[in-house]
Formats: sequence, structure tokens, C-alpha cells
Amino acid sequence: MADSVVTIVGNLTRDPELRFTAGGKGIASFGVAVNRRWQQNGEWQEKVSFFNVTAWDTLGENAAASLTKGTRIIVTGRLEQREYETKEGEKRNVVEIVADEIGPSLRWARAEVERIARDSGGSGSSGGGNSGASSNAGASRAPDPVYGDEEPF
Repeated sequence: MADSVVTIVGNLTRDPELRFTAGGKGIASFGVAVNRRWQQNGEWQEKVSFFNVTAWDTLGENAAASLTKGTRIIVTGRLEQREYETKEGEKRNVVEIVADEIGPSLRWARAEVERIARDSGGSGSSGGGNSGASSNAGASRAPDPVYGDEEPF
């Protein structure tokens, strides 16, 4: 199945809202405004597009802990359409971005990266901002599918 991959750069329109599933997985939802400005016939034109973004598991938890309204971010993910019914019984469709990666835009800002040790399962919430060696350093774990046994940074 082919995914519709999209990358946007814009400003958060609201603080990320973090909720948890019954199974304990985090899910953060937030909005991003993308401004486009161009010149037409000597006059500046401007258009703003608004996108809803969903980030799952540790990505969502880290986004909720790190980002606030107004922050300029970069989001890469896939477009996903879903249907829902309003309280009045009307059927609605919405297209959202399900994030694969989120980061601050560094064009006009600086960021300090705080590395979080991964747990033995490779997902789920970690034990706070431990930037040192993992407490389960001797435990065996499956290699990361992207980086193998090499850490990403």
C-alpha cells in the first residue's frame, strides 16, 4: 500500500493535547498553520492553510512535553482520512497528518536536544530525561530496523 507522504513547516495553533489509550499509548493532537506568501501583479498575496496533526506513542508524548502554541515546527508524516459522526448525526470526513517525525524549525530559533534512553522494547514511555547510559545496558534487545545496533546520534 502506498502512503501519501507529506512534509509541512508551520506554527502550532494550539498546545498539543496529550491523551492515552486504554492500553497506555500516548496520542498527541495539535494544529499547524502553514503560511504561504507570493507576489502577483506587484502586490503581495497571502494564504494560510490549517492542518490537524496526530502523533502516537513516545513521539506524541515528547511533542506534548516540548512544544507550545506558536512554536515553528517541521512535521513529516502521512495523510490519513477518517469519517466520524457529529452529535447531530451528520457524517463528516477529515484528512489529518499522522506524524512520523516532528522537530523544531531552526531557521529563526535554537533548540537544545535532550536524548531519552530507549527501553528494552524500543517503544513506550521512558523513565524521564535520562541522557546517560541506559539502566538496562546489559539487557538484550532487537536491533533498530533503521539503525541496527548503531544509535541514531
